Amino acid sequence: MAQFLYKIGSTAYRKKWPFLAFWLVVLVAVGSLAALYSKPTTNSMTIPGLESVETMDKMQERFPDTGDALNAPTGTILVQTTDGSKLSDPQVQERVDQMIADLKDTGALTGTDSLVDPVTASMGLTQQMTQAKAAQGIPQEQIDADIKAVTPLSEDQTTGTMSITFDADSATDVPAGELDAVKDVISEYDTDGLKVVANGNAFTAVSEMEMTSEAIGLLVAAVVLLITFGSFVAAGMPLISAVIGVGIGIAGIQALTAVSSDITSMTPTLASMIGLAVGIDYALFIVNRFRNELVKSAGAADMEPKQLRDALRNMNLEQRAHAMGMAVGTAGSAVVFAGLTVLIALTALSIINIPFLTAMALTAAATVAIAVLVALTFLPALLGALGTKIFAARVPGPKVPDPENETPTMGLRWVRRVRKHPALHLIAGVLALAILAIPAANMQLAMPTGGSEPKGSATREAWDITAEKFGEGRNAPMIALVDLTDVNQDERPAAMQEAVSEISQTEGVVNAQLTATTDNMDTAQVLITPQWGPTDQNTSDTLTRLRDNISHYESETGGTYGITGSTAIYDDVSERLQSVLIPYIAIVLVLAFLVLMLVFRSIWVPLIAALGFALSVMATFGVTVAIFQEGTLGIIDDPQPLLSFLPIMLIGLVFGLAMDYQVFLVTRMREGWAHGKTAGNATSNGFKHGARVVTAAALIMISVFAAFMMQDMAFIKTMGFALAIAVFFDAFIVRMTIIPATMFLLDERAWWLPKWVDKILPKVDIEGEALTRTAPAQAEPAQAQS
Repeated sequence: MAQFLYKIGSTAYRKKWPFLAFWLVVLVAVGSLAALYSKPTTNSMTIPGLESVETMDKMQERFPDTGDALNAPTGTILVQTTDGSKLSDPQVQERVDQMIADLKDTGALTGTDSLVDPVTASMGLTQQMTQAKAAQGIPQEQIDADIKAVTPLSEDQTTGTMSITFDADSATDVPAGELDAVKDVISEYDTDGLKVVANGNAFTAVSEMEMTSEAIGLLVAAVVLLITFGSFVAAGMPLISAVIGVGIGIAGIQALTAVSSDITSMTPTLASMIGLAVGIDYALFIVNRFRNELVKSAGAADMEPKQLRDALRNMNLEQRAHAMGMAVGTAGSAVVFAGLTVLIALTALSIINIPFLTAMALTAAATVAIAVLVALTFLPALLGALGTKIFAARVPGPKVPDPENETPTMGLRWVRRVRKHPALHLIAGVLALAILAIPAANMQLAMPTGGSEPKGSATREAWDITAEKFGEGRNAPMIALVDLTDVNQDERPAAMQEAVSEISQTEGVVNAQLTATTDNMDTAQVLITPQWGPTDQNTSDTLTRLRDNISHYESETGGTYGITGSTAIYDDVSERLQSVLIPYIAIVLVLAFLVLMLVFRSIWVPLIAALGFALSVMATFGVTVAIFQEGTLGIIDDPQPLLSFLPIMLIGLVFGLAMDYQVFLVTRMREGWAHGKTAGNATSNGFKHGARVVTAAALIMISVFAAFMMQDMAFIKTMGFALAIAVFFDAFIVRMTIIPATMFLLDERAWWLPKWVDKILPKVDIEGEALTRTAPAQAEPAQAQS
């Protein structure tokens, strides 16, 4: 592989314009496809085969007019007086009526004939339900309870709700102009003693990816790169390379929305976050190695940017192309392997069979693959286009010691300290991570709701007001679909009432009432209002109790029922994701062990790498739970359960990143050991050479990920923090403390591999040993420089 990559790197450097033109054409082509055919992303996050999803499908089959609870183009407008008046006051009611008229005039809504103010709607509902239920012999006390559970008017008459439906097939199909028109009307009346806000599918924030996070991440990365290379031009190369790769990746994702309905609003942001971080890091490794190869070719231990520029001018094109080929053949080999680990970790998520999660993982993986290809081909061509100016524009300030010379670096001083007391550093590192992991035992998972939107947003205000005025359960309705096809027709009415009775008596249920039946009464819908909100563990327990009662109901009546609705669906999604978390961790750990054993030809190196990864992940979970879920330190003023798919995505991503650092750091250790150094000296020397670039890469990743905490989406905000802290733990505690400490303790045993295993493992030349025999093609010094 190293020789193949050498040819790619040297060829791209020499024949730069075709390579640059190719990537420019790809960027323009993919961007054009996205501009012409992209569709809105979705917020649907369901899993095929779940009981609640199957029940929803059955309900839509039996009741064709029933919309999709997660995708219907519906919304709820909440109106509340803020000056102590009531909605029934004539002047207030007149104003609400005018707002309704303006809403109808937008032409964006359907079914507006039934759209009336909350007071009128409440009066009509009360009259209709009282007459119908009284005729069935239902006690007045129960009638009042049923009305309270569904009335659009609060008891104090200060708050009311109005349901609206947009003239579209689904929430994501609502034209932006029509949605804005409705929002404008709402904003117009949200003043002067009246609070008007909206929530629901159509109003759920589909956050567009803001460029603020990327800009901040790029800015911090630029500072790190300037310190690393000491040149403005060289520092810009990884940034340009990463931006090109991310641009193609994001445009590709937008284009995919034309053929895939599984692209969620979070998918592009996640791909941008990962692609930007790895794109900069991979380019950093190659440019850094290119610099080292140039220094070697010039016959010096180290050079300032000015000296390098002068040396470059004395090299012909073939000599510089050789240095580029060597950089891509060595560092590029590590980049390919590191990229493969990220790809494997992400694509492995597809075996869980969760469409939206698979789409997120595969698109992020594709962006990483593009980042690798760009680093291997576009970057050498870009460096070739710059020619001798690659290290121009020197950065003023103190010079950072280069690990290639004899000056002791911070990395060397640190590894010497670890070598003096390896057991102490090992115990300290493991103990610190273990303590930080303790809060992970209390981790709670939930899907995003209006309650997880940022405080102050219209959706969140509507959610909080609804909970306050109508009860938390109003935000978490569930539906029981009662199936009586196997029950005699004359016994069906009694069986329906029995279902309502059993559900009503279930602990945690505030109200249950019959809302719809088929003409032959073989199926019925029972609206369930729980006591708590959708992300409360008590609601999950209530759902479990309801399902536990199904067998008793079936034995008593011959009928059965299933529970569905957005609350039940999201709860099932969370449970499924939590149930596959441990198996996925096991798969990733085994995968890490096998892949690293192949690369480093050792039993102990992959074992401690995998265990170190497990420690950093658990510590990350612990800190994230403590801050975002439990509100520790008061950093988060709105602590909530973690999003259900965050842990499993985090594991896949951190695995890939952790293996990146393991490869770049330990490769130099093995290279020294393979060339005759003692295990201890090889560890120290390898750490000295790898620590600087790994530190720079880690700081860049941390800054890029942390910048995404500025995003409004709860998932992206939490994921940005979790990835940043995971990189910190893994790079500085695991890879730079625990790994070298363990290597010193194991000494020569660190590289032990059974002979029979060594025979069956294929050879992977990740150190680029085959390139030691490669020499630059000869060229006349008088050749024109480029």
